[in-house]
Amino acid sequence: MIPERTGYIIWVNDVKAARNLDKYGTLHYVSKKMQYAVLYVNAEKAEEAVKNVKRLNYVKKIERSYRNEIKTEYSKDVPDKTRFYGM
Repeated sequence: MIPERTGYIIWVNDVKAARNLDKYGTLHYVSKKMQYAVLYVNAEKAEEAVKNVKRLNYVKKIERSYRNEIKTEYSKDVPDKTRFYGM
């Protein structure tokens, strides 16, 4: 069974130090230019992990990702307009 995962965007001061976030969860991406990291953790351990990450001196801010709450199933209620643009 796949555990429920929660994503966090962690804004950092030091990108090299952000590699150490791997011990708190799955480090998915680190942006050197914008200085943030994307970290996925198990939902039942999320609060504990965020509390520990906030204590790190190179962390500026932590934001929760709302990606799993966005609707990804689409319906085709709109008629297909491609026949009007064909030759």
